[in-house]
Amino acid sequence: MLELEGVESAYGSSRVLFGVDLTVGEGEVVSLLGRNGMGKTTTVRAITGLTPPRAGTIRFRGRRIDGRPAYRIARAGIGLVPEGRQIFPNLSVEENLVAAARGRGWDLAAVYGLFPRLAERRDNPGTRLSGGEQQMLAIGRALMTNPRLLILDEATEGLAPVIRSDIWACIRRLRELGQSLLIIDAGLEALLAVCDRHYIIDRGRIAWHGDGEAFRAEAGALQRRYLSV
Repeated sequence: MLELEGVESAYGSSRVLFGVDLTVGEGEVVSLLGRNGMGKTTTVRAITGLTPPRAGTIRFRGRRIDGRPAYRIARAGIGLVPEGRQIFPNLSVEENLVAAARGRGWDLAAVYGLFPRLAERRDNPGTRLSGGEQQMLAIGRALMTNPRLLILDEATEGLAPVIRSDIWACIRRLRELGQSLLIIDAGLEALLAVCDRHYIIDRGRIAWHGDGEAFRAEAGALQRRYLSV
């Protein structure tokens, strides 16, 4: 479904990505791991057109999308739950959701079924939601675009443990429904439980990739070398 080949990206004269290769298959759940500042969010920005790549190719469902504007990439079927949520604070929960509605499948009833708490707060503005509720809203808003691929950047960052559990339950449900997912998160055990494959990015390069069994076989060395602070 998604294929990055030799992707390079930069902010001005500062190069961040150096030949990144990554794939996500139809119905697959894939994680992108790495320390802060190693290029995870820049990879997401390259995919979604927010920071267009300087070199390499990005294909989505067989068609090149590198170089396209972000809105066309979104229309092609890539949904993003951005780091920091970025919901519309002056709109109500329901207005946030309706504003993003596109296509068939995920609608208000489906999103409220996935997140009953949002239904209870449908008239509340974004400024009156907790961090966990804002994250639920950000996921629901992305689902309302009916994406073929959903990208979650820092899926549970800064959330209370009980809310993190709710978000991971949502991700497991999306997996059961066959939703293709690319997930960035620091919750390694939760990622190992839900993801088919894993990539580790280090200083703008893919340093390792493999499935959960391969990761567990090398877990100690991988965590020490690429993931520990």
